[in-house]
Amino acid sequence: MTVRIGINPLTWTNDDLPSLGAQTPLETCLSEGKQAGFAGFELGNKFPRQSDVLGPILDNHGLQLVSGWFSGQLLTRSIEEELAAIEDHLTLLQNLGATAMVYCEVTGCIHGDQQTPVSRRPRMPADQWQSYGEKLTKVAEYTRSRGVKIAYHHHMGTVIETEQEIDLLMQHTGPAVGLLLDTGHLTYAGGDPIAVQQRHAARINHVHCKDIRASVLADVKNRDMSFLDAVLNGVFTVPGDGCIDYATLFRALKTSGYSGWLVVEAEQDPAIAHPLTYATMGANNLKQLCQDAGITLSP
Repeated sequence: MTVRIGINPLTWTNDDLPSLGAQTPLETCLSEGKQAGFAGFELGNKFPRQSDVLGPILDNHGLQLVSGWFSGQLLTRSIEEELAAIEDHLTLLQNLGATAMVYCEVTGCIHGDQQTPVSRRPRMPADQWQSYGEKLTKVAEYTRSRGVKIAYHHHMGTVIETEQEIDLLMQHTGPAVGLLLDTGHLTYAGGDPIAVQQRHAARINHVHCKDIRASVLADVKNRDMSFLDAVLNGVFTVPGDGCIDYATLFRALKTSGYSGWLVVEAEQDPAIAHPLTYATMGANNLKQLCQDAGITLSP
């Protein structure tokens, strides 16, 4: 199987809270990410969105485009409207060789609202699971026909957050809809990444390696914080620096034949968590975890 390690620019600059790392140029993100040992980057808010511009920039750093977030709104848009909205993003990923699109339903989401506790997130209406799953499957079948498979991102503050909601999404969608397993978001939501991997191994086509500081998580839940305040308080860190059992998870990924990217996506305040230091720690820990699990990394 082919497995590579990548990183999200959230380590340097934050999309949900742009004041974090606002002065850090894209050049710094890319050069330090390469220095830390990563093979590719996901998109961030400072990345050009034209393939003829972004491609040469990544090439100059010896980096690949891993994927990129798309804010889905299928709860309020038709399939045709969603496909029209997704077209430019899909074309960029396709042109630059990314084979997975990070997709998340954001209708009513509150993860970008610093004043709203995560506990007040929206819920998927029970009577809409089937219709939503059918619509998402149609969209995913189209992107797959273009060489890019949707990797659905369960995310704090959105309608699909918990382990049960992931199960319902997988139940109501076809195989064209892949699953992004985000270890940090799932642990934050009270779920078990290893159990989800066991149940849905065949659907997992992208992995975000975001660790959790258990003491901070207990505190932010006790104080009913917003997602962004939890980030500012340091709930997330790079893999191997928190409480998640990556050793067991990586052995399970090896057994299931996972092929794709392992991405460090650990948003922290860069003024407190020095980006190059944490990026290097994340890369080194991922490499060691892969080695211990018998996963061969491609350069």
